[in-house]
Amino acid sequence: MIIVTTNDIPGYRIDAVFGEVMGLTVRARHIGAQFTASFRSLGGGELPEMTKALYESRQEVVARMVTEAQQKGANAIVATRFDTSEMGGNWTEVCAYGTAVFAIPLGEGEPGATGQSIYLSQNPQG
Repeated sequence: MIIVTTNDIPGYRIDAVFGEVMGLTVRARHIGAQFTASFRSLGGGELPEMTKALYESRQEVVARMVTEAQQKGANAIVATRFDTSEMGGNWTEVCAYGTAVFAIPLGEGEPGATGQSIYLSQNPQG
């Protein structure tokens, strides 16, 4: 699955658009991690417990978004975005969303073809 933040994929032609897809999770903060992070915040710097939780949440929502795109028949997602917000003080919402598309690699001699797209057009299994 190709996932990009741009509206198009260099070297590919978007052949079909399946619409918006998203992945969403709402996480409660672990009381121990929250206590440790609160204590660390007094000294400033990164809060590894919170960083790990947000990283895992991002991975989870991307996987959910990809599953939804695959169910629609897509092989790529364009215009991908992330949104994070707090809910109720102890909950964090993480959302990934984009547009599910079917993208075809451009072959040799086609305007806009790239080395990667030419290779993939000649070797569909990658």
